[in-house]
Amino acid sequence: MSLPERERRGGRPRAKEIAGAAALLLFVGIAPVVGDIGSCGQAPEELDPYKFFALKAQIDCARCDECGLRTRACDAACGFEAAPELPTGCYPLVHDGEVCLHKLKFASCDEYRGHMADEGASTPTECNFCPLEEAP
Repeated sequence: MSLPERERRGGRPRAKEIAGAAALLLFVGIAPVVGDIGSCGQAPEELDPYKFFALKAQIDCARCDECGLRTRACDAACGFEAAPELPTGCYPLVHDGEVCLHKLKFASCDEYRGHMADEGASTPTECNFCPLEEAP
């Protein structure tokens, strides 16, 4: 609304303006709080390394086959027997594992080639639960 129109009405806001402002305040008031974003309301639950790595191995093996990859990492995934140990002090959550597995399921074959390389393999950011601290 232009200033001259408001001055003609006496400067008071209309009901539509008030309703719009109230709706905006309501929307801002029900927005997620810090820590809720991305968790979909899940209670924090520690990741079970065996379950996670068994599922990851299934996905890795299937994607290696789908993308025609023949590496030692693919062989290890297809012959999964034991989960690796998480680093001391590393406590990822179930939700972290879900995000990682989702990323792997939808990665391109080029991305997967990098993840499953025999030398210089990359790790998706979503799967790097406990990055090693670099020495000073």
